Amino acid sequence: MVNRQPVGAHYGLKDWIAQRATAVYMALFTVLFAVCVVALPDFSYASWSGLFKSGVFRFLSFLFFLSLFYHAWIGVRDIWMDYVKPTGVRLALHLVTLFLLVGYAGWAAQILWRL
Repeated sequence: MVNRQPVGAHYGLKDWIAQRATAVYMALFTVLFAVCVVALPDFSYASWSGLFKSGVFRFLSFLFFLSLFYHAWIGVRDIWMDYVKPTGVRLALHLVTLFLLVGYAGWAAQILWRL
């Protein structure tokens, strides 16, 4: 019997769709954000904080960051799985990456709702 050990980032369609969906959302939000920034009367603190006063814009911004972090997780996880062969090192890198991305998501939420 052949003991086949799965190696690499062959998660299939689910991760491919997730990567594309997050990329599409980030692109659309970037266009929306650019339009909002161009529409600002000036680049003062009052204008910037006014832009982020809306709960909807804060939510869309937070959704952008979550999409960014999930997109990064899929990409970096695949890199670790494809190029780091020792299982212990790969697990450690996965955990470090995961903890950093979750921490960044918490930091983004704190920044967005602190205004």
